[in-house]
This record gives sequence, C-alpha cells and structure tokens, in this order.
Amino acid sequence: MSITIKQVSGKTDYKKFVEFQFGLYKNEGMWVPPIKDDEIKAMKADSNPSFKFCDATFWIAIKNDKVVGRIGAIINHNYNEDRNEKIGRFTRFECINDAAVAKLLLQTAEGWIKEEGMTGVMGPLGFNNLDHQGLLIEGFDYLPSIASEYHMPYYQQLIEDNNYTKEIDWVEFRLTVGERAQKKAARGAELIKKRYGISVIHFEKQADLKPYIKTVFEILNNSFDVLPFVSKFDESLSDFYANKYLQLLNPKFVKMVEKEGQVIGFIIGLPSLSIAMQKANGKLFPLGIVHIMKALKGKGIDTMDQMLTGVRTEFQSTGAAVILQAELQKAMEEHGLKYIETTGMFETNDKAIGNWKNYEHIQHKRKRCFVKMF
Repeated sequence: MSITIKQVSGKTDYKKFVEFQFGLYKNEGMWVPPIKDDEIKAMKADSNPSFKFCDATFWIAIKNDKVVGRIGAIINHNYNEDRNEKIGRFTRFECINDAAVAKLLLQTAEGWIKEEGMTGVMGPLGFNNLDHQGLLIEGFDYLPSIASEYHMPYYQQLIEDNNYTKEIDWVEFRLTVGERAQKKAARGAELIKKRYGISVIHFEKQADLKPYIKTVFEILNNSFDVLPFVSKFDESLSDFYANKYLQLLNPKFVKMVEKEGQVIGFIIGLPSLSIAMQKANGKLFPLGIVHIMKALKGKGIDTMDQMLTGVRTEFQSTGAAVILQAELQKAMEEHGLKYIETTGMFETNDKAIGNWKNYEHIQHKRKRCFVKMF
C-alpha cells in the first residue's frame, strides 16, 4: 500500500497530528507527554504569535488508512534576517520505523522550504528556543525534564540516511547537590554579593512574579541572542509563553538578582513534573492538573529541573550566576530535593559546562541539530 502525505488543514488533522505521538510512545516508559491543547495552539497562527514572523506548514503521512508519521516545516524570518541566512527548519518529526515514510516526510518538508526560496534546512527545531529543539541521540534510559525531548532511538539513522549531517549538539547533566557543593556555592555567593553590591529578590506567590515577566524576556533577549537558532521575543510572544508557563511555576524556585535597583539576572527551577505529566497523559482535566499541582509543591519529588538561567551580558563577569545557583540550592534543601536535571546546553559552552565540576554529576543526555544544504 502506498504512503500518502496530507497537509494539516483542519481540527481533525491537528488532532491526528498531535495524537500520533501518543500512540507511537504508549509503551515507552521514558516519554513525557505534552499537553495536547498546548501543542495544537503552538501550530496555529490564531493562537501562536510566532506566526507574525514565521511561516509554517505541517503534514501527516498515511498508510493503510492509519497515520504513520508527521512533520512540520518552519521559516523564521527574523532569525534569517538577523543572521543574513536563508535557512528553513524541520520540526516535530515523528514516524514509525520505516525508511520510506521518513524519506517522504523529510522530502515534503524540504520541498516546501525550497519553494519558499531557502538554501538549506536545519532541525529538528521549533519556532524559537522555548519550543521543541533537538533530536535525542543519547540517554534513552533516563526520564527527561518537561523542557527536554524524548525520541525513538531509530530516528537518528533515518535522518542521517537522508543526507543530514551534524550541526551542533546539546548536552544535559544530572547533578547531585551534596553538602560540599552547597557550602562552596554559599561561600562564593556571599563574597560576590559584597564585592559587587548585588542583592537577591525572593518570591512567595505567583502574583509576585507577574511584574517581572517582561524583565525575564528582556534578559533572555540580551543574554541569549548570540546563541545558535535563537531569535528575540517580542511583547506578544513574551505574553504567550508567560501565560503558558507562569501557572506552572513555584515562586519559591524562582530567584532574581539586582544591582543598584536594576534586575540583572534570574534563575527558574521547578520540582520535576515529568511523572505528573505522564499521569496527566496530555490532558489537564479532570485529573491532570491535580497531579501537576501536587508535584509543583515538591511532594514525593527528589529532583529539580533547572529550566532557565539568564544574566545580562554586561554583568556576566560579576559572578551573578553563582548567587542565583546558590539561592536555588537553598530552596532545594528546604524542600528536600537532592538532584538537578539541567536543560540542554551547547556542547561548545565550556564555561557553563565547567560550572558542574563542583558537583557529583553525569552527562547523561545528548540532543542533536542536523543540517542539509540544497
């Protein structure tokens, strides 16, 4: 039976696109499901402000009347203009272990990207660096954080067989926060506070965080714009992600630092929601939200996911990140959390990777971005 490709165009197609993942991974114990409604909203122009500067199209592959794969293609015009490039992105690639299905999906995305005048394609990448990015190639035996990815181990070969090569990797770590690391971080933080006149902002309620949301994205734009694949967040996109994630934050695991009245950095941690998201299985209601809210309080959780850290470029040499890390570790200790799951950092970021030398740690995951020029 032949394979057909259908462009996603209506409510039923969006549902099939998102739910394909749930069938594919139903027996994979390390997969952390997303919230289905959030995934659909991210794909639609009327709910995702990324479409103001991105073009995107999505497809499903059908064989024997069943969905056997999916893929999307994105052109981020802001990114291309900032870097004087003409590159597209493939995104949300998933399929059964079938070379013909994978080839047709990738060729479909490539064809659309070529028609739009691009000279190459990278991926898997999302609309921005808070969207899906990277293909898991190492670490299939470890539960990922909700900010990471899990993929079928056979994907790497399917992609490489279609003439894709490595662009860059992200690496992830699992840290054990022992007494030695805590004491060293605390000592270093106190010295830096005194030397540079830096103070810490603490939060008790989600309402306390709201006035600082724009500042967080301003710092992200300032400190991340030199990184690969990153494009800036405008006000509408900042609001989109604030509305998506603010309700998931435990304010006690959010810390900021200021100098002379200016917020210069932040760190966001989260008691691991991975198991709660597995129990929710893509739905917040009726019981998904119960599992998530319980996990947010740290009940029955021993791991913190370190989601985002940002320090304004002009203050990075002060060691403000050391203060932020120490403050987050204090909150971990108060809530009985012993381990940190880091999000992905580029393998070339020697300085950030070096920060983990004071911890008992393993580098347990690796994700890859691939590239293909036409």
